[in-house]
Amino acid sequence: MRISAVFTLLFLTGCSGITPPQDFVYQEIKTPYFTLASWQKTSKISDSQRIYIEGDGNAFTSSGIPSSNPTPKGTLLREIAFSDPASEVIYLARPCQFIKDASCRKEYWTTGRFAPEIISSYCSALQELSGNKKILTLIGYSGGAMIAGLAAVKCPALNIRKVITIAGNLDHREWTSFHGDTPLIHSLNLADFRNDFSRLPQHHFIGEKDDIIPPMLSKKAITDQSTITVISKADHASGWHKSFPAIHNE
Repeated sequence: MRISAVFTLLFLTGCSGITPPQDFVYQEIKTPYFTLASWQKTSKISDSQRIYIEGDGNAFTSSGIPSSNPTPKGTLLREIAFSDPASEVIYLARPCQFIKDASCRKEYWTTGRFAPEIISSYCSALQELSGNKKILTLIGYSGGAMIAGLAAVKCPALNIRKVITIAGNLDHREWTSFHGDTPLIHSLNLADFRNDFSRLPQHHFIGEKDDIIPPMLSKKAITDQSTITVISKADHASGWHKSFPAIHNE
């Protein structure tokens, strides 16, 4: 890892409010389009991986202006990933979170956060991580749920056991319309692959008090309502701690 990247990583990790456990090792994953930051707890004997995909992070400032740095300020998904007792666990950031490369443009955390080239990058990263052999469980938080779902339906070489979502955005067209936000015009939408996605094993954890991804939007996007667990009193980023074991065991 380059010296400048090391200093950037240390700075951003310190600012983001959580220290990875010692058994999680930082790795940069280079894809044809982006370099993705990851923390990995690996095992030579495990035939499966649990891969946590981060949400949209700090995409906009409090004034509604696109951020210059999308690194997440919240720590929820890292807390869930770093406490997962499975033998092989990987936390995978979104493009331009924690590190910067020449491909970073604000489009990739605003209207193009689910662009075809981003999904292709995750296909490459997941293939590299699994060696096209290991069985994958993809766990996506917020916008990371969209990434997990799209990767599952668009990357046929992957051996997907299950897709798990946490406060997941599963239809960004409905989501932006609900909030009156700018449509994500440069992005793929999981809702357009609903039939393919419905064939995959999946489970969805929804926050009862979530006003970012309201339960009614999630339920509308999910074909099989029996795959939903509503977490009482949880909003988009808090009230989830008692549910960590259920997510780990899913």
